[in-house]
Amino acid sequence: MTKTNRFLRASQLCLAALCAVVAGAACADVWPSRAIKFVVPFGPGGANDVVARAVAEGVSKQLGQPVIVENKPGAGSVVGADLVAKAAPDGYTFLTPAGGVITNSLIKSKMPYQPDDLVPVALLAVSPSVIVVAADSPVKDLKGLVALSKQGAGINFSTAGTGSTPHFVAEMLRLKTRANIQIVPYKSGSEGMVAVITKQVDATSEASVVVLNQIKGGKLRPLASTWSRRIAAMPDIPTAKELGYPEVFIGHWSGIFAPKGTPDEILEKMNHAVAAALQSPEVRARFIPQGIDPMGGSRADFVKFLDSEKGRLEPIVRAVHMQED
Repeated sequence: MTKTNRFLRASQLCLAALCAVVAGAACADVWPSRAIKFVVPFGPGGANDVVARAVAEGVSKQLGQPVIVENKPGAGSVVGADLVAKAAPDGYTFLTPAGGVITNSLIKSKMPYQPDDLVPVALLAVSPSVIVVAADSPVKDLKGLVALSKQGAGINFSTAGTGSTPHFVAEMLRLKTRANIQIVPYKSGSEGMVAVITKQVDATSEASVVVLNQIKGGKLRPLASTWSRRIAAMPDIPTAKELGYPEVFIGHWSGIFAPKGTPDEILEKMNHAVAAALQSPEVRARFIPQGIDPMGGSRADFVKFLDSEKGRLEPIVRAVHMQED
């Protein structure tokens, strides 16, 4: 290749790169120009689905475009996460997952995508987990549950599968108190809750939005919540920390992630739209009575939150040898 040809080739590459940058900036400037999709990696009706649908409505009002919620359950949220990780990074496909987005890679031997294929955008909300027993159970408080576990064959504790929030609560109790807990996995948190009501198991820990009505309806007795503060909709329920179990700390959180490569301008616009939606009276009126705590914050805040969660949960995964089902 001659010197002139090399110069022309270099010029063409520079021009192409410049055009790509300009096109990307232009795309970000006009975003969104069509409907946006929120992929929920769970079935309809759960805590994440409830949160995603409420936020989708609020974000739609902020951005002036429809936000469609699509449920893609399977493999502990991996199916939906993989779909988004491999989607075009154009700002029209987002993931609204739970904690599995950071714990699956710790538990599963093989993943179809890399953790950094998904970029954190915003923390949506937290549904504090509530440790519950049947309403007529002889157990009156968390200390009583631990004591019961150390009698005879111990207690049965339902979960929504390996790595689910109820599973982590059970393991936290075992590590903290040496409680004798037999874990009984179900397909969902709702099924695990029904198992407590029907006396198939002794206890579980499930999202406030899932158990609230059953507590108010007199079918479940709450022992403690596992978040950093009491639940506004159920202020009489003490936190595990208040009861002397600060290590029993976890919540059913929901966030938004985008495919790697999505322009920063779009990520910032979505973060701001989410923040505005979470502050709206409409969204807060839907969340707070259900025991859901609206969150928000910057992208950096969300990254800090995720790092903290991983830092707390990874040692538990390793200590109890948590493995995929």
